[in-house]
Amino acid sequence: MTVSVNVSRFEGVTMAPPDPILGVSEAFRADTNDLKLNLGVGAYRTEELQPYVLNVVKKAEKLMLERGENKEYLPIEGLAAFNKVTAELLFGADNSVIQEGRVATIQGLSGTGSLRLAAAFIQRYFPDAKALISSPTWGNHKNIFNDARVPWSEYRYFDPRTVGLDFDGMVADIKAAPDGSFVLLHGCAHNPTGIDPTPEQWEKIADVIQEKNHIPFFDVAYQGFASGSLDADAYSIRLFVSRGFELLVAQSYSKNLGLYAERIGAINVVCSSSDAGTRVKSQLKRLARPMYSNPPVHGARIVANVVGDPNLFNEWKQEMELMAGRIKNVRRRLYENLSQKDKSGKDWSFVLKQIGMFSYTGLHKAQSDHMTDKWHIYMTKDGRISLAGLSLSKCEYLADAIIDSFHNVN
Repeated sequence: MTVSVNVSRFEGVTMAPPDPILGVSEAFRADTNDLKLNLGVGAYRTEELQPYVLNVVKKAEKLMLERGENKEYLPIEGLAAFNKVTAELLFGADNSVIQEGRVATIQGLSGTGSLRLAAAFIQRYFPDAKALISSPTWGNHKNIFNDARVPWSEYRYFDPRTVGLDFDGMVADIKAAPDGSFVLLHGCAHNPTGIDPTPEQWEKIADVIQEKNHIPFFDVAYQGFASGSLDADAYSIRLFVSRGFELLVAQSYSKNLGLYAERIGAINVVCSSSDAGTRVKSQLKRLARPMYSNPPVHGARIVANVVGDPNLFNEWKQEMELMAGRIKNVRRRLYENLSQKDKSGKDWSFVLKQIGMFSYTGLHKAQSDHMTDKWHIYMTKDGRISLAGLSLSKCEYLADAIIDSFHNVN
């Protein structure tokens, strides 16, 4: 009598490694220590380290319930009211690119989905082009371009000696790239470093991109959330638009409206003519159709209600200022604790010079591992910490952990 053994057809499928960012949360949840801190994932927390739903979001959702809006499919390009207000929020309602109909806007699946749709567009219509990505950058950027089969290389960005911007290296690498490359730029609050170019440096970056006939591709995940000002955080994009660039901009509302799970964002393509914009939009829709058919409506309606209503819009700006302000306060307290406790004379001022929810500590992998193993502080292995997951009361504990790891782990 023979016993048949069923061998899975999927036997050759290997186990995937944990995601370097989302995997941090999984490890955090498994830790039973009371002192544990999750500074890995970029999600805003209150001073009590609890998730926060904005009051203005609750009001927008109440309006939606009162109106009894249905759940019919959206068009492929998404909710028209959302597309209108999101482009106006990014570029300014009075901007000529809006007035002249030169922006092709498609509602996407938050920032990630919008970036992925744009990468598919690049692969199809610019098959010989290369993408340039900052070193370091958000961990998912490389995955997105790899899966879209868009070749990429890195340009220098972080200078470990100064824990600041390697501006000369950045400019040199952009200049050395093949003409017509897509240069991925972080609109504000660079992830993971929190280091942004100055306005003067942005001008010079624009100069070399123009000189090389490159195409700027902005990732904007923190508009209004970084500084507390929507206009200030859109400076770099509006500068490039004012100089006549055709460009791409991916947007996300995960951070500034706290709509993480709603997956609401957009891809915008600024064109030199309205006719080109119409054609680009038609092809973005064509790419979106087999990917996900059409986007979800709930988050889009929240954004349209908040940004489209003057009262809710003003309330949102106040809440963003409060969130950005809390992160700034935590950043300052951490700097003060580091400076007071570290007797080595090390300059920790880079913590204050960085902007947004992240701080790039300069800790290497072994030191980051030590932060977790000894201090139960969970962070990405590149030394990035999310200040949005830190409270004022925990700053001293974090400072002790950073000083110990920096000085005692080689």
